[in-house]
Amino acid sequence: MSKKPKSIKTTDAAAPSKTEPNESASIDGVVDDVIDLPIVDDGIILIGAAADATDLDERLKDLPRILRVALLINHGNRDVHDRLVADVEALHPGLPLTAVFATTDDPATALALAKELDRYAVADDAPELRHIADCVRLLSLPMQKDLASSGDYRRVTQTLMNALGRLPDDIDVKLAAEIESFCIGWAMIPALRHRLGRYQRSGLVAANHASTLGDHTAPHRVAAAEEAMRARLEARTANQRDEDADADDQSAPQAPAPLSSASGQHHRLIVQLNKTEMKNARLKELLPQFEGIVNKALPLVAPPPLEEVRKILLFEFPHARNVIDSVLSDLIGRPTVLVRPTIIWGQPGGGKSLIARRLAECLSVSCWRTDSSRSDAAFGGTDRRWSSAEPCHPLLAIARAGHANPMVLLDELEKAGGTGGGNRIDGIGRLWDCLLGMLETETSFRYPDPFFQKNVDLSQISYLATANSVAALPRPLLDRFRVLELALPSRDHLDALLPAVLVDLARDRGLNASWIAPLDGDEYAAIASAWGGGSVRNLRRLVEVILRDRDASAIRN
Repeated sequence: MSKKPKSIKTTDAAAPSKTEPNESASIDGVVDDVIDLPIVDDGIILIGAAADATDLDERLKDLPRILRVALLINHGNRDVHDRLVADVEALHPGLPLTAVFATTDDPATALALAKELDRYAVADDAPELRHIADCVRLLSLPMQKDLASSGDYRRVTQTLMNALGRLPDDIDVKLAAEIESFCIGWAMIPALRHRLGRYQRSGLVAANHASTLGDHTAPHRVAAAEEAMRARLEARTANQRDEDADADDQSAPQAPAPLSSASGQHHRLIVQLNKTEMKNARLKELLPQFEGIVNKALPLVAPPPLEEVRKILLFEFPHARNVIDSVLSDLIGRPTVLVRPTIIWGQPGGGKSLIARRLAECLSVSCWRTDSSRSDAAFGGTDRRWSSAEPCHPLLAIARAGHANPMVLLDELEKAGGTGGGNRIDGIGRLWDCLLGMLETETSFRYPDPFFQKNVDLSQISYLATANSVAALPRPLLDRFRVLELALPSRDHLDALLPAVLVDLARDRGLNASWIAPLDGDEYAAIASAWGGGSVRNLRRLVEVILRDRDASAIRN
């Protein structure tokens, strides 16, 4: 372990400002009465150096240092702090502030170290120290109301924008998009911070939220680009289809069925067949039940006011704030409902499935539930040659919903890998495997449905999965999901949970919630003594017992 840093006296005793800690403190002051100057723990240096040495991502090696640090922060890398300590010690060993920075996350210390590195960069003609100073600022600047007036913030913003403008032309497209999202989000933090209430708490590092804000700064331009690309692809597909039909049939080529007059920005064409394809005898036999989705542009549901949705969900699930905020953040600035694939996992009884269903209901989209323990590759559809022919289940969800962006709930996803429900122990025919092509935007836009034997558009479907554990899920599947943990509620959540449980029980009985009176003092005491936190199911059962006792007493009296 490193030695505990002792206090260092300087000639300037001015207190650091609120906006820029240690900005007014004299880093150049004469250090006197120093006893046992702190030194950096060799273990920290080794950890940071080893992390850099084992980072084999070839895409990052030619990027400027500040962009590499930004990506490490964005990926939640835990070694980035130690890497910076190792870099400083390699270039300018023995700085007391480096030792303090190595053992604390204090922003004031970090910004003081950055200022000292700037001074040595000039004194020693070592510009690399200035680059590291900007990285220290990026890693340490906190969220604060006057961030825009901070010289450190403006300095980092300028450095990020300069680095963004010099990205090589041959850089990986996805990597460039991630870098751009981070840099733009960082620059927009002072302007957009007020829109995200959960970021108002003090002490949060600003860089941790840059990409979240960056993803929401241009949704309309992204949507317009997607629509333009989709229109070009559809036109190219229609032309190819006409050419194929002309080659197979000497008669005049059949044009695709016209789109619904409702087609537009908030509609989506899911299945497109031309007249020749629709004359197929087997398809004609099965088609009537799917007439509502063939050659028709289906509407995309727009999200309701997110503040109201959040208020409703937090009333019902006060212990699920992290899940609710993460899911709803996907919809900020979006014109239609589309949530990124998400797994909600936690111990049984926390209400994972109920939360997913209520999310769909509050967002006004249909919810298609799949019991993963009984599902297999038939989820991806069955060829129309067979008597059991049917489209893929997400397409069935669209047909039932009548809109193009329903929600698919995959319940107990971890149980889909067993031998029950038609799953194969050798991994063939598993639900997990057929999901992979549905969760990526590129492949879901052109999913090859075996029933229609055409590419269908599943790109607007939201996938929510629940699991008691994610340990058994294959890595390719986890890479496509955002994973959120749902903790069981504690005894402190009882007052908030009880009204929601009563409302839910009234809904199950077909009653208005006002018909069920709140619990009185004795009833509340009985519940509180029997439930100390944990499963919401158990709490619900206890409330049901109280209500049954009420009903019995009313009959007797």
